[in-house]
Amino acid sequence: MYNNNNSSSSTPSSSSTSSEAGDMRSAVFSPGEPLRQPRTSPPMSDGGAEIRSLIPSGGHNSSSTADALVKNSKLSAAAPEFVPGNYASFHDEVYSDVSEDYYPETSLADFVQDFVSHLNSSPGSFESEIDYITDMLNSLVTTEEILQELVELIYVQSTSIPNFAYTGARLCNHLSHHIRLSPASRNFRQLLLQRCQTEYEQREQTVRGDPETQKRFHYYVLFLGELYLNLEVKSRKDTPGRANVLLGALKDLLNTLFSHPDDPNLMCAVKLLKLSGSILDDTWKEKGQSDMDEIIKKIEDILLDAKCSRDVRQMLLKLVELRSSNWGRVHTASVSSDATPDNDPNYFMNEPTFYTADGTPFTAADPEYSDKYQEILDREDYFPDAYEENGNDSFCADEDEMDPEIEEAFERFCMESDARGKK
Repeated sequence: MYNNNNSSSSTPSSSSTSSEAGDMRSAVFSPGEPLRQPRTSPPMSDGGAEIRSLIPSGGHNSSSTADALVKNSKLSAAAPEFVPGNYASFHDEVYSDVSEDYYPETSLADFVQDFVSHLNSSPGSFESEIDYITDMLNSLVTTEEILQELVELIYVQSTSIPNFAYTGARLCNHLSHHIRLSPASRNFRQLLLQRCQTEYEQREQTVRGDPETQKRFHYYVLFLGELYLNLEVKSRKDTPGRANVLLGALKDLLNTLFSHPDDPNLMCAVKLLKLSGSILDDTWKEKGQSDMDEIIKKIEDILLDAKCSRDVRQMLLKLVELRSSNWGRVHTASVSSDATPDNDPNYFMNEPTFYTADGTPFTAADPEYSDKYQEILDREDYFPDAYEENGNDSFCADEDEMDPEIEEAFERFCMESDARGKK
């Protein structure tokens, strides 16, 4: 095996109320401070009948309506955070139409497809959803055959969905430590590495395949790079470390890509080295090996002889420069006020990383930063018009717009919090 107030209503009345809720309103709302009324009537879905009963027949814009909404709000000033009522987690999405005591029958393939789609569209929810996902998988994976099916499903998703390699590698690392079924012969991690081994052994055929076959091979290469960076393996000293069994495989894959120096293969190699080059270089140096020197020599030879496009040639040159500057790292501290892009290789280290439409990462350090960033802005400006309901309602509401019920409840929440803090 290979080695992130305009008000037009009257002030709320407290003279006719003797309950604790009325006392709280009079304490929180100072006299003469109006409560902003909702711009539209409260939504009639999800408990609409209950809300309708609170609206007087004389109209929507009355203080009694607002008071009733506030009185019936389930918000608390002691709550750690404000969560809109329409927020739904992956668990809510899966079981939104069933009771809490009933778990519908679901196939492993359907469940994997669902949660991968969720994580791909909302990668920031990984930490909050992964425990639930793991619990569900543990209830479904009961035999070694099902475990092998799970590995294949996740491998296929991680090597076929653009930009999912990082999340897929994190997922694989978590499951390798938390899937309870762990046969002595082949556990989750061993099955995963065995599946990667199968693809590795076919590299010479796939690298020369048709464009679609090549694309799948490139996804595999980048996934293996992410797997090397994220998969934790405990050593004999019981300390977590990287899966160094992948180290030799990554070198061989780079050599395979450079041996067939067309533009797609070279672009894949550059992406892999930008992703993991510094870690690979450090690891090889620790082992007393000069593997990265050999790779850089291959790149220099390609720059002299290969007939690659101008853009790819520029990418290769920038990669050689990056390695010559120790992958953009410095070991001596410098005064931050004196740092410039010209004298400090770490100047852009804390800048955010963006991605182009085809998934190419870039930062402010890249020469084409302005053009690429403008492309992202143009693409985002297109989104509000791209999604519409009933042909006229924009999917993306104005930043100032908020559901009336949520707006009133949130305003009440903030005021209660302020009053609580002053006590």
